[in-house]
Amino acid sequence: MKQYFSFQWHITDECDQRCKHCYIFSGDKSHTLCSMSWAQMQDTFYNCLDFCEMYDRLPYFYITGGDPILHPDFWRLLELLHTRDIPFTILGNPFHLNDRICRELKFFGCQKYQLSLDGLRETHDWFRKPGSYDCTLEKIGCINRAGIRSVVMTTVSKTNRMEVPGIIDAVVAAGANVFSFSRYVPSGGELDASMTPQAYRELLSVCDQKFKAYEAAGCQTYFNKKDHLWTLYEYETGAFQIPETAKDGMIYGGCNCGNCHITILPTGDVYACRRVTNSRVGNVSEDRLADIWVCEMEAYRDYEKFKKCSKCELKAWCRGCPAVASGTNGDFYAADPQCWKEV
Repeated sequence: MKQYFSFQWHITDECDQRCKHCYIFSGDKSHTLCSMSWAQMQDTFYNCLDFCEMYDRLPYFYITGGDPILHPDFWRLLELLHTRDIPFTILGNPFHLNDRICRELKFFGCQKYQLSLDGLRETHDWFRKPGSYDCTLEKIGCINRAGIRSVVMTTVSKTNRMEVPGIIDAVVAAGANVFSFSRYVPSGGELDASMTPQAYRELLSVCDQKFKAYEAAGCQTYFNKKDHLWTLYEYETGAFQIPETAKDGMIYGGCNCGNCHITILPTGDVYACRRVTNSRVGNVSEDRLADIWVCEMEAYRDYEKFKKCSKCELKAWCRGCPAVASGTNGDFYAADPQCWKEV
């Protein structure tokens, strides 16, 4: 079977919120909001299909923004995806969702809708805007009733680290299908990014215990251990073992940057990773994605350049988060600042 290739496609910067950890607004308060024209969206779409034809992959789109539903051609784009029977996920806000909208999303092929919770009520609404916390939990039900998988993502920083266990309880109570978290990438905002490696490992331990307790109780929420440092944690606890059949030089997991993922912004700029703010590799209106992949993207596949991970036995499965390393130290290949392993 063909493998999927994922395109994280930001069709607009327009958004109902101004989140304190947002890449669009945190570093530049005067940022001009951009949106793709319909002609640009069509060209981008067919550029992505050309890429998949070239490399014998199946396209999968993560449609996002801003809030993609605010784009005037949002539904037109979904119809285009529907005509090709291409699956997609929406990463957006809860404010414009209702049962009818969610049923329409399902009709056009939406498989998952990802919402964000970045703290309990007071903290989350401080991150985003008043009322956002309650609205987010409420709209999980709309998504589920439409037969779309509801996903809740938390961005973890020193600011909200202690609230993550409570977020898990709230998400499970609301009936979310999937929960995961990733770490805050320093991007010029006002958040404290100085979480220590030991503090982060302790958080993983607490969450691991909660996940296991919920799973033992028959909880239907799937806990997606998205952060690659979970691999290190489970290696230490025995839950992950290096396969005896593993081959030297092969990459089996870890960061998708340079492997099976491309980000496209409303300007048409192509990024190796949206969370790596200096990873622009081209522009979809000027460049063929298939060419970018074997030329400019090669700079993100030199695994021996990782200053710490290249010396670790888990290199093929972990490598931490290069985006966090880049945001902290300005170097994609620098050591992950929350990695506690000595090599």
